[in-house]
Amino acid sequence: MSFEYDDRGSSSDAFAGALRDAINAKDVTLSWLQQQLKRRGNRVSIATLSYWRSGARRPEGVQSLAALADIEELLGLAEGDLSRQLPSTKRTGPLGPAQFPIDQEDIEQAVKDAYAALGAAYPDTSREVTTHSVTDVDAHGNVSYCITRSVLQATSGTMTSTPFLELTPGLRTPAPIFEAVSGGRISHRYSHVSEEVHGVLFELDAPLTAPDTAMVEWSVAYPPDYPPTRETGHGVARQCRELLVWVRFHPDALPDWCEERVSTPAGVTVTPVSPNGGGSVHLVHRAFGPGAVELLWGYGPREAAGDQPG
Repeated sequence: MSFEYDDRGSSSDAFAGALRDAINAKDVTLSWLQQQLKRRGNRVSIATLSYWRSGARRPEGVQSLAALADIEELLGLAEGDLSRQLPSTKRTGPLGPAQFPIDQEDIEQAVKDAYAALGAAYPDTSREVTTHSVTDVDAHGNVSYCITRSVLQATSGTMTSTPFLELTPGLRTPAPIFEAVSGGRISHRYSHVSEEVHGVLFELDAPLTAPDTAMVEWSVAYPPDYPPTRETGHGVARQCRELLVWVRFHPDALPDWCEERVSTPAGVTVTPVSPNGGGSVHLVHRAFGPGAVELLWGYGPREAAGDQPG
């Protein structure tokens, strides 16, 4: 399934009509619906809900589709009652070759070892259509928690699982704590002997046949003995339509400097960035990959590349 939606048409009318009918049947207001979504962590504006109800717009992207799943539950509908009304095209779109997102042969070999240990083919036959990665930074300025939500697409055959890995090139770490949030369960865990690659096998709720998609969500927490870490990011082996890396800083640990580091087959670019007024930084890249997007930050004068403050 592709998330390229037609601008007009009967399918749009079907979605808007189904949403209006469900709202009327539940006898609730858009304001009520917006507040319930906010409590669940989905910040959708009343204006957006109004556009969806009228058919002027429809949900696109991982955040909107996650909100739609909550709307179905809030309105007492069965799973998929609204989402299946969304028009779509049955094609994968341009894929391009799969390529390891960072240029380090030893880490790629460790990743291959991880895939083999987890019983997964390398390279993976899936791709991330849209991915939002959100990292929280604690009061000491270090990474404390990361949650990632992705629209995952099968590119060939039928897939039942996919690995999710954490890479720390050049830094030995204990295994972080992976948890399946939605869309599947964790069936196996693995740590490479180098202690620079840790991961899990994420079993999907249902088999996924190309070119269909599924929404998955997983989190990573870091144990007390994990090294202080002041960088985070996300890498993709195939081109994705949208990659968002959002880093939220504790109010007592706003950084003195931040840098975006983008690694692609063409090379590495580093760009200074600044936290917004709310104390966070978000990096958005469309039609991105293969490659990796990372944010680095620190306190005091900028340190030499590769240094990690303790």
